[in-house]
Amino acid sequence: MTTPELDISGPREHADAVVLVLHGGRATSVAPARRGLAWLRMVPFARAIAWSTRGRKVAVWTLRYRVRGWNGAAEDPVADTRWALEEARRRHPGARIVLVGHSMGGRVALRLAGEPDVVGVCALAPWIEAGEPAPKHSASVLIAHGEDDQVTNPASAAAYAARIGASFVPVPGESHALLRRPVFWNRLVTGFVTSALDVESHAH
Repeated sequence: MTTPELDISGPREHADAVVLVLHGGRATSVAPARRGLAWLRMVPFARAIAWSTRGRKVAVWTLRYRVRGWNGAAEDPVADTRWALEEARRRHPGARIVLVGHSMGGRVALRLAGEPDVVGVCALAPWIEAGEPAPKHSASVLIAHGEDDQVTNPASAAAYAARIGASFVPVPGESHALLRRPVFWNRLVTGFVTSALDVESHAH
């Protein structure tokens, strides 16, 4: 796959907003990204967002990266997401953009919180490294993390949220896969997306 791929729900042009959904991955891997568990984990979120914004001109895009890994300085999923942001601006000029990412996708979303037209970032169980840069953002940022996560560190996410002034939601009893409390997660994400778009639309 030479370019990332998008699964698109909603308007193909003239949307008022685009919600970009970002899946997880691995620290290092140049294997092609497939529609595996990391990608499939985001499908219910994309569907819930599409349902919660029905009747509005909101496009929901689920991105599939070219490769599975972050890959050090290459930051492959960041490059792929920048491509998707450019596509969103090209296809829907002036649309507001919300990023929703899990694990590595959460790290990507936080990295791009300061991009033009991004009004909201929702990072679920994000992978946060020591020295993670603080985004120059005006977007609304929400970080939520299961307290039983053994894959990415909820304490690191909480400290990062405090450092950048983001909202942080600890989720008792939840692991990295976000499968123990699906109703809670869907409500959290859809509530954040609709709130971010409503706040921004009232500001215009």
